[in-house]
Parts: sequence; structure tokens; C-alpha cells
Amino acid sequence: MKIGVLALQGAVAEHIRSIRQAGGEGVAIKRTDELAGIDGIIVPGGESTTIGKLMRQYGFIEALRAFAAEGKPIFGTCAGLIVLAERIEGQEDGHLQLMNMTVARNAFGRQRESFETALDVAGVEEPVRAVFIRAPLITSVGEGVEVLATYKGEIVMARQGNLLACSYHPELTDDYRMHTYFITMAEEAAAVR
Repeated sequence: MKIGVLALQGAVAEHIRSIRQAGGEGVAIKRTDELAGIDGIIVPGGESTTIGKLMRQYGFIEALRAFAAEGKPIFGTCAGLIVLAERIEGQEDGHLQLMNMTVARNAFGRQRESFETALDVAGVEEPVRAVFIRAPLITSVGEGVEVLATYKGEIVMARQGNLLACSYHPELTDDYRMHTYFITMAEEAAAVR
């Protein structure tokens, strides 16, 4: 499977490394025409407002909505989760507005309040290593959204069909099972198309 990483801002190289460790081919996506050649895309962490502005500037809002409408999977990590959400607390508009959920930015506090934990994820046998850095939180989910993981009773990972989102940075550890999970989503989506 060829998995793209949106290369406008964030941990692009780290995601590509994790995709390769999980058995996929990882490629940086800098232009909308490159979306045609991939089976799924990761929207990495970074700063969600900046990512949103750059996506608008380079035509990625419409292009990624069309990509998702084709059934191809999108995985948003940390700021990427915010980018996927329909609703962002304290903000009028979302970015892609694809996932039926409301999110809160920087819900876990400042950079110095970052932490790492073992997280139970539905469908994954052993807990995964999860690094939270100025992480957002899913404050509510709507119809069609499955909660995959919680931390202290708060939602930190969810899936809605071909869309996957997590509050943490799976690319910052040597545990690449979430990338394997996403590659499997891409394989399943490709089999249906």
C-alpha cells in the first residue's frame, strides 16, 4: 500500500519511517495532484490553524474531501485530528469537517505538560505507546463514530468508516501498530473500490 503524508507542516519524516516499518510505502504529499497515486493519507501533527491555512492556500480542502468521498482512508494525528473534525470548540468553522465529532484544542495543557502512556486501543491486542504533546481531545462524537481509545475517561481515538483520528503522536515511538492498523484500513478500502 502506498500511504501519503500531508507534507505542509509536522512530523512528515517520522510518519514515513513508521509507514515503512509497518510494511507500507510512505510518500510525502505536497501537491493535490499527488493524491491520485496513493491508497490513504496521514494528516500529521503540527499547528492545526497553520495546517488549515496552508490546506486552503494549496487546494487541499476540496481535494481531501473528494479523496475521502472516494472511500480512501485519512488518518489525522494530534493536529490532524482537529483538521478532520466537523466542530472545533471556540472556533466558528472546522477545516475538512469530515468526522462527526467535536474537539478541543490543547486540551491536555502546554508543552511542558506533555506525557507518554500505555493506551488500550480497541482491536489492538497489547496497549500501544502513546505520546501526547499539547494534545487535543475529542469532547463528543456523533452518529457513525466509534470510540477506539480513552485516557482517564476522555476520548483520544476514534474511527468513522474510512476516517481515523487520534490525539497522540504514534510516529514518535518505535511502536508502529497504529500505522499497521491504518495500512489495513487502506487495503480494505482498496478491495472495495
